[in-house]
Amino acid sequence: MLDDITVGYYNSKTKIYVARGNDTNEDDVLDPNDLKTISDRVLFFLIQRSHTLRPVNDTESESQKVHQAMVLCEQNDNKPGQMISKTAYRGSTIEERRLFDGKYTYHVFSNYIEPENNNSLEITKRVFESSYQPFCIKTLETYLKKRETQLNRKVKPQVRFIQKTNSDSGKFCLSCLATGFYPRHINLTLFRDEQPVADHEMTGGDLLPNGDGTYQMRKSLEISAADKHKYTCSITHLSLDVTLDFDHREQFKFMINSVLAVLALMSVFGAAAQYKV
Repeated sequence: MLDDITVGYYNSKTKIYVARGNDTNEDDVLDPNDLKTISDRVLFFLIQRSHTLRPVNDTESESQKVHQAMVLCEQNDNKPGQMISKTAYRGSTIEERRLFDGKYTYHVFSNYIEPENNNSLEITKRVFESSYQPFCIKTLETYLKKRETQLNRKVKPQVRFIQKTNSDSGKFCLSCLATGFYPRHINLTLFRDEQPVADHEMTGGDLLPNGDGTYQMRKSLEISAADKHKYTCSITHLSLDVTLDFDHREQFKFMINSVLAVLALMSVFGAAAQYKV
């Protein structure tokens, strides 16, 4: 991953790295031998730490255990940042290691695993400094150059205000939808008479990926047909700032008029059909 862009994946069984989404030659980004070494070390570390896991209960089977490891590096202002390693068990982080400016820290967050002793910590620190961090930073810097255009692109969100009627309750659901934007950082706010609507009143708000690498976000609010407030949707994104004003009262009038118009057309059509017969 380069930020939120998947640039490739490595199969530790076939020993093959498969690039993703590249439109330039990236054969020189990763040395296959270095990649194999890193993969083998991460896998070995994961197996070793698995031996120290404590079962959640006596009835837990081996098939129910999921143990994961993640290693990442950061770069800020063209300077190496933190090197972070996390391991998780049953979906929750149980331990974390960080290396920054030569300082190595280690934390355990669960009693599922036995803490590493000082000797093991010294070994993992040396592996961080001599292998993980140099490899990760070099790969990151190269990919930043290769994928600069893709990483720095800005795609404006398509914004819509949607009103639907809940046939069961007779209430209205107002939704503000922003979709197709990149990068993923966005601020979507619903206002009631120029005051932000409280989060607990709304549903949604999750950032979701689209199939084309862009993102979407929706926030919804249920209101009564008698609601006299004015609702506004405000979107702030790196590509633009936009505010949509929406008066559901006018929308409701338009819906009533549309229904009456349809009924009138049906009446005329019915009369014409009867006359013809």
